[in-house]
Amino acid sequence: MNSKTIFLVGVIGVILFVISCVIGGLLIDNYSITGQYISETYAIDTEYGIVLRVFGHIPSGILFTIFSILGYKYFPYSNLTKIGFYGLGLFYGIGTIVVSIFPCDSGCNTEFIDPSISQVIHNLAALLIYTFVPISIILTGIGLKKFSNYRSLSIIALVLGVLSILFVYILISELNPEFVGLYQRIIESLILIWIIACALKIKRTSGNKELR
Repeated sequence: MNSKTIFLVGVIGVILFVISCVIGGLLIDNYSITGQYISETYAIDTEYGIVLRVFGHIPSGILFTIFSILGYKYFPYSNLTKIGFYGLGLFYGIGTIVVSIFPCDSGCNTEFIDPSISQVIHNLAALLIYTFVPISIILTGIGLKKFSNYRSLSIIALVLGVLSILFVYILISELNPEFVGLYQRIIESLILIWIIACALKIKRTSGNKELR
């Protein structure tokens, strides 16, 4: 794939994910974007859950995976950059697919009372996503730091990664449980901003650059 195609893969993945989240919330009466998880919009008992998963979240996860695996080749080579992009693909791309294939129980069973196998897998995948994606972004930023043309992107990565870790901590600490939906959306937004930032950088990169 050339740089323009990789750019489109990343951007379309982000757009598809955001649209799925927005539409999912609108389809549920009295749904609160600040107090409820994104997963509750496509929980196992929601009327349009399967549609949101099949046509929204799963395709976006596939696009994130493709973007991450192929996108890093348009950046200066370093082991940390490679690990960072592969981590993004594995934990955010494939992770998004997994949490969609295995939706949470009704209301996402926040008390974790007699959870289904799907709920257990969903929670485990979500834990891996929010643990390792911020780390992957930070590793990419460190890897890019030594390249003069990528220092601004490196700073963006470090800022987004650190902020993600901060809000993950706030989310899991349940300091203000009435805002869990807001915290989750901030985390997701930070990750999506990183994907867009990388996609824009790739777009500016020569499409003739030899892939590694």
